[in-house]
Amino acid sequence: MNTAFQTIRDMAENSDGIITTKQIEAAGISRTRIKTLVEQGLLVKESQGIYSLSNMLVDEYKLIQLRSERIVFSHGTALYLHGMSDRVPHTIDVTVPQGDNVSRIKKDHPAIRFHYVSKERWDLGIMTIKSPMGAQLRVYDKERCICDLIRDKQAMDMQLYIQAIQEYFKLENNARKLLNYGKKFGIEEKIRTYMEVLS
Repeated sequence: MNTAFQTIRDMAENSDGIITTKQIEAAGISRTRIKTLVEQGLLVKESQGIYSLSNMLVDEYKLIQLRSERIVFSHGTALYLHGMSDRVPHTIDVTVPQGDNVSRIKKDHPAIRFHYVSKERWDLGIMTIKSPMGAQLRVYDKERCICDLIRDKQAMDMQLYIQAIQEYFKLENNARKLLNYGKKFGIEEKIRTYMEVLS
């Protein structure tokens, strides 16, 4: 086995089977060598600057997250990652700041649904969580998910909406944090109503 591929393989195996051009070049391996490894079927070009090992199952969530540092898993996808929904999402919901150019990502990943929010509110409630395959992902916390559900109620699947709202208020909840977020999104009164009815 050639040493360039061995180096790439070792790096990728420590990174959920995915590696970027930047990481490969930092190890002293040229783009020409990368191209050769793709042609030999040892590497798979997943998208611009992102590669995977051909013999490994790729974590779709991590692949999507690598496309932009500002992608945060949200809405139904975040509910699934938090265990608040048992429905595996066919459409992946992510949120980015308004004004971000995501046209290339949309072209490469048609199953992604983008939500846009002001830059001031974009990072509210970001945390990390493990994907089903173990990769670290950026996701909104449960309180931010509930706020997004209430704000986007008309666009939500009602079964998913009801299940998540009921589960959140009946089991664990952080009322102070939820109301704080609600105030920032202008939905504090709606949240208080849910708390009175469901808590």
